[in-house]
Amino acid sequence: MVNSIFEAANMRKLSLLIFVLCILISLKNQNAETKKGLSSIAEYWSSSSWDLYPSMFLSMEEEEEGHPQRSLEYDFYRVSCPQAEKIIREVIRKTYKVRSSVAAELLRLAFHDCFVEGCDASVLLDAAEDLKSEKDSTPNENLKGFDIIDIIKSQVEEVCPGVVSCADIVVLAAREGIVQAGGPFYPLLTGRRDGFRSFPDIATYELPSPLADLSETLASFASRGFDERETVSLLGAHSIGMIHCKFFENRLYNFGGTNKPDPSLDPQFLNQIRSRCNNSNVSVTPAASPFFDASVPSSSAPPASFDILESSSTAASPSCNGSPSSSEKPGRMGEISSSSAPSLSFQGSVSSSPTSFTKPSVSYEGSLQSSLEGPGINMAYEGPGIDFGSVYYHSLLQGRGILYSDQQLMSGEETGIWVKAYASDVSLFLRDFAQAMMKLSDLHVLTGSAGQVRLNCSRVA
Repeated sequence: MVNSIFEAANMRKLSLLIFVLCILISLKNQNAETKKGLSSIAEYWSSSSWDLYPSMFLSMEEEEEGHPQRSLEYDFYRVSCPQAEKIIREVIRKTYKVRSSVAAELLRLAFHDCFVEGCDASVLLDAAEDLKSEKDSTPNENLKGFDIIDIIKSQVEEVCPGVVSCADIVVLAAREGIVQAGGPFYPLLTGRRDGFRSFPDIATYELPSPLADLSETLASFASRGFDERETVSLLGAHSIGMIHCKFFENRLYNFGGTNKPDPSLDPQFLNQIRSRCNNSNVSVTPAASPFFDASVPSSSAPPASFDILESSSTAASPSCNGSPSSSEKPGRMGEISSSSAPSLSFQGSVSSSPTSFTKPSVSYEGSLQSSLEGPGINMAYEGPGIDFGSVYYHSLLQGRGILYSDQQLMSGEETGIWVKAYASDVSLFLRDFAQAMMKLSDLHVLTGSAGQVRLNCSRVA
């Protein structure tokens, strides 16, 4: 009897011990799975999502190795200038109502800045005694949006003098323009610094050309770290803006010196764009890049179907990651006239320093005049309200790509696959485009003690 009691007691102890061991083993496995999961997440962000937040991981690694921590981070100005992104958003929203072309203008401006030695606002610098300007390079001759950047900068300087960089303003303004045009919202890291130099030669020879074959286009984007999928998604930015006839006129009348049109063009579409672009024998240099071209036509510009995008209060604005939260206090906004020929004006003065800001060198009226360089075609030629990206990819499938470099995407196996994928799934395009824009916006940025924060975006402080 006693032995039975002892045996039962031992069995209970043994059962309890086994139970405790099972719990410990379970916890150990769970911890291992957690570490594995974190490793998988890190691998996903670094590989599958194109290093969307590289600085978050690099900061931790560099800190462990004793290197200085990078300063590029999400909501960088949350303490130093919490109103910054609110100001940018409001300026773009108000401007878009009277000048919808601003979306394409700022998108192209950001691309031309970031593709040339990184997002350092070098494209904004005017020529000086010891500095040549990227603005004077052939691909940048039609760049616009400088006046909007200046307006934003002046208002940010009023509330946060010497804090927010022009480089951050450029990429944030481009994002807000995309949202207004019906594209996706995407989170951006901030804390970029402005560069001291300009790179006109690189801008002249390394920006993508509208006359490039597929291999050249892919090589150009690959040199900046973009694969074929990312390249196809980034070129979806050609969903908005105007393309001057001079960039594709050879396809209509004298393709490859044959005195015949490009055989890959849909015949009906060929006649349609020929009616807009007369044969004036305009030559185009391969260096001239129309990427995100955004010219504002004059009031006398013919066919409304080829006019710039008109703003619509009902235009869809899909979001990949939700809308950004609003800041506590908006800055004082520049008043925007809604007249037929809108002008953008400032309200208030800048208190940082007498030389911190001057009137924009490129006024809105000036951009209207500079756009009278010849006819062009609205990339969203099927009209406003069409989903961002839909027309562009469908047009390539139908042989209706306006630019030769765009239509060339159908000549490659992998690029053709992605064109078809984006044409059939707009949500996939919006996601990929957002991620590619995030990667573009983080190219070779200056952070920490590198660079400077310019008081005037057009000149080095």
